[in-house]
Parts: sequence; structure tokens; C-alpha cells
Amino acid sequence: MGGQRRIRAVFCRGGTSRGVLFRGSDLPKDRAARDRIFLHVLGSPDPYGRQLDGMGAGISSLSKVVIVEPSSREDADVDYTFVQVAVKEPVVDYGTMCGNMSSAVGPFAVDEGMVKADDGIATVRVFNTNTGKHYTARFPVKGGRAVEEGDFEIPGVAGTGARIRLDYADPGGGASGALLPTGQPRDVLEVADIGRFEVSMVDVSNPVVFVRAAEFGRSATEGPEQLERDADLMDRLDRVRRAASVAMGLSWTPGEAMLSVPRVVMIAPPSDFTALDGRHYAATDYHVATRSVSMGNIHRAIMLSGAMCVAVAGNISGTIVNELAVPAGTTLVGTPSGLVPAEAETRRRGDRWEAISATTYRTQRRIMEGAVLVPAALVGGAT
Repeated sequence: MGGQRRIRAVFCRGGTSRGVLFRGSDLPKDRAARDRIFLHVLGSPDPYGRQLDGMGAGISSLSKVVIVEPSSREDADVDYTFVQVAVKEPVVDYGTMCGNMSSAVGPFAVDEGMVKADDGIATVRVFNTNTGKHYTARFPVKGGRAVEEGDFEIPGVAGTGARIRLDYADPGGGASGALLPTGQPRDVLEVADIGRFEVSMVDVSNPVVFVRAAEFGRSATEGPEQLERDADLMDRLDRVRRAASVAMGLSWTPGEAMLSVPRVVMIAPPSDFTALDGRHYAATDYHVATRSVSMGNIHRAIMLSGAMCVAVAGNISGTIVNELAVPAGTTLVGTPSGLVPAEAETRRRGDRWEAISATTYRTQRRIMEGAVLVPAALVGGAT
């Protein structure tokens, strides 16, 4: 079958990520056909790492797909499925959720007429199919459309926008089934060929393995490109990540670890640094320094789920984050692009920790709307 198929889509920025948003009803039900569509639309795999033939931009935070559809659940208005598309490999990963792109789901649902909202602050209840968890998005609406203009600024995004509040209920154990997958706030990982590392493994929306930056000779204030140029560092971090995958019960062997999870985050006490926009931050301006690895790259800010994980882990005595971070009600997380605020409520029942909620704030912008063109042969006879 020749020719092109038109599939309705929206190109959108959510937080410090960007992706293509689809209505679930506009996509074939067949998973393999969906995967072929997503790879083609984003321009993957691209051995040159640029995704020049698609809508991706060569890094993990700009190679994403979001599927939104009305929910059949009584406790949700819409269902949100996140898809991470690898840049250089033909990999379509449903094993994680994206906190940044989750900020675009509520506004998309309102703009597409899935959820009716009066002028004022809209509340959209979202069920994330990747993790089986709920969150609530609150954002301004005017004339039946999400408001994008505002004075709220987030690091990593030029300019300002309307503030979106994201409240995640019971966010622990989305991937592993437990807030602390090993049952401990701190573990020692034996990593083949490179040694032993003390880590904290925490699962808040997405599983994260926290490591001390100092163990890798870093301060967690370095620029992303500087870190990525150190091939030995990136290899060691990935080996630790893969060992953590086994310890967290996410894979049977290090080689089977997914590219998307767990994420690895280097942690350090605050120290002076200059962000990617040239703004200088003193050690007294924030509470903990981080540098995160996402899909094999140093994140230019931090995964939103990563920021929430930092806030939750900071409340759990015995974790590396709790040891190194300055205590605060709202944790200001130092990232390459600046400071990201995150809040968390936790409690301890006996010897078990629980994450009651995590809250953070984002902006979003609908950049383009229309249709993507996909060769009919990729869709085939799928429905």
C-alpha cells in the first residue's frame, strides 16, 4: 500500500521536555504499528544522533510521545501513556513516565475537549498507565482553553508561562512496587570490574539510584557536556545503573536493564555553580546539587520525577540524599539549568516508609497542531 497516512497530532513543550501528543483514538490499537509510527515521527533510529528526518532533536528530553484518552476509571478524567523513543536505536520504551510531559496532559485534555473546564483554575485528574499512579494537574483556563501566558519561570526554559501545579498521590513504587525497592534506605552495590558503591535506591514515579558525586570525583555542579565527554565516567555510571536495576528487581541481569530505568542521579552538598544560561548560584541559594543521567545523556535540568524523588528521599533518614541535602520544606534542587522546587510529604509506619504525596510546578506550551504524515506501509492493516 503506497501513499501517506495523516494522523492528528499536537507538538508541545511540557516543562523542560518536548514531544508529540496523540489522541489514543487516532492511533492503531496494534502496539507494533504504534511503535513504527512513533519511530518514524520522531526520526529514529538515527546513527548520526540528530533525528534530522523527524521531530526529535537528538537528546532524550526532546524525543518523546504522549498518548491521551478519556478514562473509563471513576477516579480519573483522562489516561496518560508516556513513550520514550531512543535516538540512535529502534527502541520504543513504555517502562517509565515523564513528569515534565505530564504537565502538558491536562491542558491538552481541555484544549481537545476531553475535559470541560470553566474559566479559572481547572483541575484534571490523570491516571498514568505506565506506573498505575494518579496525579492532579491544576492550571488556569480562559474561554475553554488552557492559558499559557504567565509570569512563572522554570529553569531550562526561556521566558515565562502559566504555572501548572502537579500533585502526585502515593507516588512510591510505580515501577518496582515499593518506595524503597530493597527495603533499605542505603545499600552497597557490587559492580563488576569497577568496585563497590554505596547507593540509595528510591522509586517515586520512576526508580532512581542515587550515588555520591564525590565517589566519581565530581561535585554535581559540572556542565552536561563536560560530563558527557568523560566516556569512562559515563560508562561507570551506566554500570552502576544496571547493577541497581537487578537490585531493584527491574531486570534479571545488568545486560537486560532497560535504557530508561532506573535513572542514576549524582548527589552532592550545595556549592557555587553557573547555570547553562549564565546565571550564578551560590551554595546558600539551594539545598542539594544534582546531575542526572537520562537515556545515556546528562539531563540539561532534571527529570521531573527525579526532582520529586530527590524531595521524597531527602525526607527519609538514612538515604544519601538525606545525608547530603540541606533540610527544607520545599527542596530547591540544583540542576545544570538552575533550581527546581519540589515538595514531598512522607511518613514512617514502624520500619516502613511511605510517600504520601509529591508536588512540583511546571509550564507548558502548545507549539503546533495538525497532522503528522506516516507512510501507509508502516501502519499496514492495523486497527
